[in-house]
Amino acid sequence: MPQRIYHGNLRNTDLAEAIKGYFSRGNLRVQQYGNGDTITVQIATSPYAMSGGTTALSVLLQNVEDGVAVEISKQAWLGIAASLGVTTIAALRNPLTLINRLDDIAQDIEYVQLVDTVWKVIDATAKSLGSGFELSERLARYICDYCNTPNPPGESSCIACGAPLGNIQPRTCKNCGYVTFKNESKCINCGHSL
Repeated sequence: MPQRIYHGNLRNTDLAEAIKGYFSRGNLRVQQYGNGDTITVQIATSPYAMSGGTTALSVLLQNVEDGVAVEISKQAWLGIAASLGVTTIAALRNPLTLINRLDDIAQDIEYVQLVDTVWKVIDATAKSLGSGFELSERLARYICDYCNTPNPPGESSCIACGAPLGNIQPRTCKNCGYVTFKNESKCINCGHSL
């Protein structure tokens, strides 16, 4: 399960509401489980869906210090594969049956892109709430290697012992807002080049 951490003034309930608002439509149903610091949102095919295969995935939203950690489970593919298989077999027997299965094909294509769509909804919501591009006051401080004193950004030497602070100032990934270090060339959270 890939995980991303969104730093900023947001809560897991903000992201859960955005997911529920976006995906509670058409052939999908959304259910929320839990409350407090850990919420799971499940997106699945409605039992009353008239087209496409079936699929499901879960999104784990957990409040962490200075933000929200998000994990998306592996998507259930068996129903989509079965629907596409039926379409393929029908098309091999009679190519004109593709016309009758256009709704199924369109729905299956939408389901295949479900994980990417979930990430886009979360990214857009987090960005609208000011997440990701600015470190919080707590994270912006960096610790002196010699005396373990937190120092504010911009200090060239430790405010307690005077030791040089060097190249330990943290920074954030411009794509997802994850805290990275100067020596990292790619974000370990999203893989984006720094």
